Amino acid sequence: MAIFVTSDAHGHLRALDRALELAAPGSDDTVYVLGDMVDRGPDPVGVLRLVHGLPNARVLLGNHEDMLLTALATGEQLDLLTWEMNGGSSTAAGLDALPREEYVELVEWIEQLPLFDVVEVGGRKYLLCHAGIDALALRGYLASAGYGPDEGYARVPLELYRDAMEQQTAEDLLWTRGEFWGEPTGLVSRDGSGPVVIAGHTPSVLLYRYASLLSQPVLYADERACAVEVGACWDTGGVADRVDIDCSAAAGAPVGRVGVMRLDDRRMFYGTIEDGE
Repeated sequence: MAIFVTSDAHGHLRALDRALELAAPGSDDTVYVLGDMVDRGPDPVGVLRLVHGLPNARVLLGNHEDMLLTALATGEQLDLLTWEMNGGSSTAAGLDALPREEYVELVEWIEQLPLFDVVEVGGRKYLLCHAGIDALALRGYLASAGYGPDEGYARVPLELYRDAMEQQTAEDLLWTRGEFWGEPTGLVSRDGSGPVVIAGHTPSVLLYRYASLLSQPVLYADERACAVEVGACWDTGGVADRVDIDCSAAAGAPVGRVGVMRLDDRRMFYGTIEDGE
């Protein structure tokens, strides 16, 4: 059973569909979607429908889904304006055009989406969330349970990582940016063992503003955005402790793409956003 991760399609249905077609997850595989399915792009409801219908999909809440829910729940002008300013108009129009039954089904599905997940693949644990984590707080929680850097974080049980992620704030899991990408997590030891955090939220083309030790340029030779691993250095045994899976779909063509990573071998599959999409 393979594990795939994608994030931040931002209404670009065709690009997401292309990436998934290339990745070709099977019926026994799991696809993690780290939020921001909606807003900005031309067909956010199409993305919601596609992801909602994926077999074995595990979907997390993104900050754009959170803005959607807040605007719908309160109806306050400020919340509606905030959502609109962040690209919510296309989502609102698509939802308004739905039959009442499907509208309710999709919104209720979004309401129950979790903020994180933890998975182990090939002997390595991955912490999955939309934006990132407060690594200092997480290490503090692990220390209270008797785990620290001297012993290494690779041996921390999966369920304890779940407990630690439960203590993270929604603000960090949905919105953090510079604080997360700008500092190592401290979770990967010098022997290269330890958990890796995979997040979206920050378009990879903007990573140079926040992070050092990028594994590659943020654009390939074809000037298209890509997923970027961050933090590989001597202190981590050459292993990146963070991966940005947001391939800048929010920017649209010609730079943006939707990326799907197969965790089993870290292979990337890209769906390119074409002009007019």
